[in-house]
Amino acid sequence: MEQNIIAVIWDYDKTLVDGYMQAPIFSAYGVDEGAFWREVESLKRTYHEKGFRVNGDTLYLNHFITCVKQGIFKGLSNARLKEFGAELSFYPGVPEIFGHLKKAVSQNEKYRAFNIAVENYVVSTGLAEMIRGSKINSEVDGIWGCEFIEQPIPSALGGTPTAEQPEEITQIGYALDNTSKTRALFEINKGSNKFDSIDVNSKILPEDRRVPFDHMIYIADGPSDIPAFSVVTGNGGKAFAIYPKGELKAMKQVNRLLEDGRVNMYGEADYRTGTTTEMWLSEQVLSIAERIYQKKKRLIEESVSEVPKHLD
Repeated sequence: MEQNIIAVIWDYDKTLVDGYMQAPIFSAYGVDEGAFWREVESLKRTYHEKGFRVNGDTLYLNHFITCVKQGIFKGLSNARLKEFGAELSFYPGVPEIFGHLKKAVSQNEKYRAFNIAVENYVVSTGLAEMIRGSKINSEVDGIWGCEFIEQPIPSALGGTPTAEQPEEITQIGYALDNTSKTRALFEINKGSNKFDSIDVNSKILPEDRRVPFDHMIYIADGPSDIPAFSVVTGNGGKAFAIYPKGELKAMKQVNRLLEDGRVNMYGEADYRTGTTTEMWLSEQVLSIAERIYQKKKRLIEESVSEVPKHLD
């Protein structure tokens, strides 16, 4: 691996969009958003009281399917989720920030000599299909999120296959929680997201991995991303925390992350040129690019032997 890639990895809810991405779904079906999330919270307690262990981060996926079966979200399909994604509103400067960070490196002639480039990724516990339907889809190099199956493949072991149902979500296909987000980081690190022949659990020496952790910048909004923050910063990468402009409580929360050494910096959710957030991210991208450049330049210089000269 050339190790010439800088990976900028983004959370989604409350990092790129103001609030939770599922809001357009609740609006379209006339469901109270707060009531839905309160039900999800109560389910955690109820299942616990019944002796069941559930994953609190992804329990909402099961509740969406329950609501579909009850007709509350009738006709909710992957195609509909993609349509809802197109309705999402983003913080100022999104999606322009993705191209801005890429151009900061690609337009520098000396970095082009070593094919140094920026890749943007989204790693979210939200719904991947909604992210794909949103305006940032064409701006990113990869998306990790939760996914639903509509028509399960029947078993060939016997029995009677379930009659084909309308185009609605029926099963969870892929679930990502706040801890398993770190798996996505290792996939980017090792290159298994680019090469099918590489398994994320394969043993690969650090110098042979596609994107070293110290070539990564992780941007997210809060404590739920501590596992990902820790993996990136613990291996030499950078972490940035986002908070909505004017929200003192949220600012205090990310400031605590800084004081605890969880992140390297924090700023308002405004990615427009000239803001603290944009300038810090741009500076970190260029700093990593310069470090890659100097390393490659040094390796070339060390590999060149001295030209023979005439002896006196």
